Amino acid sequence: MADTIFGKIVRGELEADVVYQDDLVTAFRDIQPKAPVHILIVPNDPVETVAHVEPRHEAALGRMFTVARKLAEEEGIAEDGFRLIVNTRDQAGQEVYHLHMHLLGGRSLGPMLSR
Repeated sequence: MADTIFGKIVRGELEADVVYQDDLVTAFRDIQPKAPVHILIVPNDPVETVAHVEPRHEAALGRMFTVARKLAEEEGIAEDGFRLIVNTRDQAGQEVYHLHMHLLGGRSLGPMLSR
């Protein structure tokens, strides 16, 4: 897997608004937010796409969900609702090939897909 902008953020080589980091995952604000709250949560050990996930990634992937819940509470969007999105490959809209979860909320997000 090629190095990505997310890998550089995880390692502290690029500046980002990091809101959470531990030994498994890093979370930071999206620079082009699509909602009032738009945070990206990534595994520190890069995985290219969901299609590349292996059993050894389970701890980090589980941590991504618990961190999403924690951040939704901290951001004040847990009660009204939030969306988690993981895009896989080009047709799904994946732009950075380092698996990442979008945490979105802070307003009504509408239907999941346009009709």
